[in-house]
Amino acid sequence: TLLHCTSNYPTAFRDANLRAIETMRKHFVDIPIGYSDHTTGVEAAVAAVALGATVIEKHFTLSRSLEGPDHRASLEPGELHYMVSAIRNVEAALGSGEKTMTASEQEIRNIARRSLAAATDLRAGTVLHEKMVEIKRPGIGISPVDMEQAIGKRLKNDIREDQVITWDDLEL
Repeated sequence: TLLHCTSNYPTAFRDANLRAIETMRKHFVDIPIGYSDHTTGVEAAVAAVALGATVIEKHFTLSRSLEGPDHRASLEPGELHYMVSAIRNVEAALGSGEKTMTASEQEIRNIARRSLAAATDLRAGTVLHEKMVEIKRPGIGISPVDMEQAIGKRLKNDIREDQVITWDDLEL
């Protein structure tokens, strides 16, 4: 693994140059790229992972009050735990890069989307007109995108006001 590093203890955020990780990944395609972090806190290490770093080297100390230059840029035990947790969250959030609907989006899809719904009570046999429908949640009925295909169709069933209209309610 090849590590990007700024040798200053502590390194100022403006000097961290994390985009060098992307440059190194382009030039050394067969070598994993990591980050040797000498900044204070965990932000640079977490950002490095988001930029593709596969290894993080971070100094660890029992107390920043100890003598020596490394302690000031080191993490104490609770901070190290927080950094690892934050990195794992970022890794999970990065995903695959493929734009697809997630399982959690599929669960809320019907709640978030909208359907055609009756603006008033409608009787079976009525020919559906635009003024008879409203667009409301949930999205378990006819999508508003398909309104033109639904308008002009005869209702097979009585529909109550605010009830979502489905294709099964229409004579096709």
